[in-house]
Amino acid sequence: MEGDDGMEQLPAREIECLLVLAEELHFGRTARRLGYSQSRVSQLIAALERRIGTELVERTSRRVELSRFGAEFVSEVGPAYAQLVGVVGQARDRAKRGGLPELRIGFQGSAYEEVTEALRRFRVRYPISVVVQEIPLGSPFSAVLDGAVDCAVALLPVQDERLTVGFRFPPQDQYLAVGATHPYARREFLDVEELAAVDLISSAGDAPGYWTEAQVPPTTPSGTELRSTTSVSTLQEGLTLVAGSEHAMLLCRPFVERSSRRDVRCVPVTGLSGTSQLGLIWRTDRTTVQLQYLARLLAEESARAASTA
Repeated sequence: MEGDDGMEQLPAREIECLLVLAEELHFGRTARRLGYSQSRVSQLIAALERRIGTELVERTSRRVELSRFGAEFVSEVGPAYAQLVGVVGQARDRAKRGGLPELRIGFQGSAYEEVTEALRRFRVRYPISVVVQEIPLGSPFSAVLDGAVDCAVALLPVQDERLTVGFRFPPQDQYLAVGATHPYARREFLDVEELAAVDLISSAGDAPGYWTEAQVPPTTPSGTELRSTTSVSTLQEGLTLVAGSEHAMLLCRPFVERSSRRDVRCVPVTGLSGTSQLGLIWRTDRTTVQLQYLARLLAEESARAASTA
């Protein structure tokens, strides 16, 4: 997002990464301190260098050093970044004491009826603004970790100490979405081994590898490699590709039941080692009574929906 002066949004994660690297002068130690992979640290540094337009770090097989420009930049940006972190920390402390001034909640895909009913009940107890936004399909955690949203309904699993799963929705069976003219469209069900014959659409984003593999497994249970040559940022992008090509996409049952496209058919898949499951997640260090209350409401609404199904 750009303002009137054309300045880009502050690249906080990239700057934090550079400041830690300036202390450690080692990509591996930097990655461990930040909880990232080493490749993620390299990506963030490279992104900051592209943004600024010059080399900040000199890398060789034996050492890592700041360039002359990088050292000057660190000396300039370090104090300003520390002040920014302090301001954010103070705001966080105020939020813990007084709760959220508004609830910003992200969604992967659609907000189902039990979610919208839980939000309605939430507003009765906490008459604050509720801001809803869609988060990229392949970036389930970034908006929460960066503070862009207070919580998110996103696909599991989550293996990150910085994130709390406040509520786990019931696991759901999975379907394969194919074009209406695809040979699989006439089938009543598919065995998981038959997925090897299609090109599965994956999610584009910065999700960790364990999460990506949980959504689109690299192999079938027998070890046959699954093909995935295309990735998308939203479900609608994926369905558009499915309708017009030989691509296919794995979807959970609730989404299938609530979507209607004449150019797409969804066929149950048997034999998958896991199921699809959503969860309500938030940053562990930003837990509030309001988020815990929302989790309780979701549990109640999910139980009510299951009893009437």
